[in-house]
Amino acid sequence: MSIATAPDLTAQVQAAQTALDAKVREIIQWHFNPETGCPFWLDYASKLGWDPREKVTTFADLQKFPEFQDEWLRGGPVRRWVPKAYANSPISTFETGGSTGVPKSRISINDFRIDYENFSDTLPDEFFPKGADWLHLGPTGPRRLRMAVEHLAQHRGGMCFLVDLDPRWVIKLIKRGQMDEMERYKQHVIEQGLTLLRAHNIQCMFTTPKLLEAICEKVSLKKMGIKGVFCGGTEMTPQFHRFAVEELLDGIYFAPTYGNTLMGLATHKAPEPKDNYAIIYYPPAPRAAIEVVGFDETNRHVEYGATGRVRLTTLTKEFFMPRFLERDECEREAPCAQYPWDGVRNVRPFSRFQKSVVEGVY
Repeated sequence: MSIATAPDLTAQVQAAQTALDAKVREIIQWHFNPETGCPFWLDYASKLGWDPREKVTTFADLQKFPEFQDEWLRGGPVRRWVPKAYANSPISTFETGGSTGVPKSRISINDFRIDYENFSDTLPDEFFPKGADWLHLGPTGPRRLRMAVEHLAQHRGGMCFLVDLDPRWVIKLIKRGQMDEMERYKQHVIEQGLTLLRAHNIQCMFTTPKLLEAICEKVSLKKMGIKGVFCGGTEMTPQFHRFAVEELLDGIYFAPTYGNTLMGLATHKAPEPKDNYAIIYYPPAPRAAIEVVGFDETNRHVEYGATGRVRLTTLTKEFFMPRFLERDECEREAPCAQYPWDGVRNVRPFSRFQKSVVEGVY
């Protein structure tokens, strides 16, 4: 994982690695302590024959664990994921997936608030004014995103207006080939968003690439008072990034993001001409780490600039998820001064799964 960097960046990279290793020790001690840990990991450790609190002291030591299986998050009891230290706390459950079979569930208490407060620090006040109200035009229901964007608006001193949207219904329509019905549903969602924009003084919004394009076909968001757009989804490509900046938004600040229920929210690197509209993200270290590994040799990191599969690790007191292989691929991005740890470039659905994955409104 070596990289040629300037001396000051090398020091930053080393400091970030030290912080990540310290976070690993903290989280391992927490989740595998019988007094504070969650039942799932305590039960898991009882069958290992070794104590993670003794053997796992660095991020590299997480290789002692097998890759995290998403099936562990399907079904219940969901409370097996609640750390004993938080047993009496108000618990939220967020779901991911669910278009077929039992959705994956993740418990949460304050992680989504912490993640989005940290993300808030990366938004320029000029385009996301403090005190401004927001519109959330995207997936709602049991997803973390709905509460997270609302908290982001509240954290910045505003309110959040929301439109109901069920992506699972859209996915069913697509699988049935009912594209006309899917288009009607999309227009129904867009009409609700436009109604809110016309009725309220909204200056910031979250939406997905497909919905952003659809609403911009009807109105100028700039003329409607929007100053900043925070946008995420698997349809985010360099082509769409260029299209959004050069044609759709007319000077509105565009903040592309990559995130999910299991990891949290990655922040986009400030665009530079040399990036040619590539979508470059960095995870919220040391609370989460992204690795880019070989498609077949998943214990091997690909070189910087090479393509591989995304592997996530989440390290919070609420949720420990080591070495989870995502359904995404990307290029591995080198550390930079703003984010001195590994990032990812141009995340997209894992090519080997493309025939079985339906992204719907994203």
